Amino acid sequence: MLLTVDVGNTNTVMGVYEGASLRAHWRLETREGRTADEYAALLHGFFALAGLPWQKCVDAAILATVVPAVRFAIETMCKHHLGVAPLVVGPGMRSGMPILTENPREVGADRIVNAVAAYERYRQGCIVVDFGTATTFDAVTPKGEYAGGAIAPGLVISADALYEHAAKLPRVEIVRPRSVVGKNTVASMQAGLVFGYVGLVDELVTRMTRELDFPVRVMATGGLAPLIASESRTIEDSDELLTLTGLRLLHERNR
Repeated sequence: MLLTVDVGNTNTVMGVYEGASLRAHWRLETREGRTADEYAALLHGFFALAGLPWQKCVDAAILATVVPAVRFAIETMCKHHLGVAPLVVGPGMRSGMPILTENPREVGADRIVNAVAAYERYRQGCIVVDFGTATTFDAVTPKGEYAGGAIAPGLVISADALYEHAAKLPRVEIVRPRSVVGKNTVASMQAGLVFGYVGLVDELVTRMTRELDFPVRVMATGGLAPLIASESRTIEDSDELLTLTGLRLLHERNR
């Protein structure tokens, strides 16, 4: 089986594939101080919960991370506890996707992984919106080239900024409010965050679509993708685990 690991700034998502079938997946907090042994203990528990045999079933691993400090611990965990050296997404890896930006090395590993997975699904021009710590917008050409994109503050960052910099505003749960006209402070904040963010997403996607000279499919990924996609007029599809699919595809192209 293949272990796929996507390390984001806020959450780390792990998945286990048997061939093209995702057998189980888990989400945990990204923590820079966590050791290789701690990751092994967590993974042991995850496998037990999923009814999968620990260690013996994993014969390959692939890692994408935007947090360099976490890379060593996960690589060490894979080598010492699983007996496999993981592939690490980065410059020099065969992605099958030309990068058309000024400096391809600057493009985050997760963005390339998402782009690869989305193009494999649609085989046409597409835009991927990834709702993470930052929200990224990535455009792929009909030829399967990474064209570039945009980066905006994430929805959780926006909510935290209100709480931290406005003395009387509380920390709120990010859920869809009943109305855009809030009847109390919490509902008003939720309306501004959710509906305001939908407006941000739709405007950026509309402007990107206008600049691109080809039709696109628009899909969303990330933990908050279902919430925003359900309100958006531009997002056509949603897959919270798109990055894991992309990691599986990259592993197949590089093994």
